[in-house]
Amino acid sequence: MSVVTCFVGIGSNLNEPSRRIAESITALDNISAVALECVSSLYQTDPMGPADQPVYLNAVAQLSTSLAPLALLDTLQGVENEQGRVRTNERWTARTLDLDLLLYGDQQIDHERLTVPHPGMTVRSFVLVPLLEIAPDINIPGKGPAADYRATCEDFGIQCVEKRHD
Repeated sequence: MSVVTCFVGIGSNLNEPSRRIAESITALDNISAVALECVSSLYQTDPMGPADQPVYLNAVAQLSTSLAPLALLDTLQGVENEQGRVRTNERWTARTLDLDLLLYGDQQIDHERLTVPHPGMTVRSFVLVPLLEIAPDINIPGKGPAADYRATCEDFGIQCVEKRHD
């Protein structure tokens, strides 16, 4: 299989979120079929969903991989599990780590386990701001330039809390 450029959203609001994110980035960088290309700055946002949970820290990573989409999803979920992720049927709850496959090359995927582009990415500042930081000219397959959505996406009180180091 050829190498594909992917973007992964990273979020955490439990058990030392900054550490969870740093450890997940290290884990991604250590996967043999994945090359970590770059990572955005770290952003703090209000939670989406129940307000009685801690604020989130978020970032976006750019990867190159030879893994097929579902194999990459399984790998991302394995990293989440290693970081203590507990899956429930409730949406938008507090979590130790959330890794979302946002983009997989220019593919559009509609599978029972995976939808790419990620269906919420055009309305969430905690995805668009870090994504546009590392890929300002990125196009979302089937939707157009990601930058076109920034002005209308929900803000979630986003603020940069740690600039990336180039």
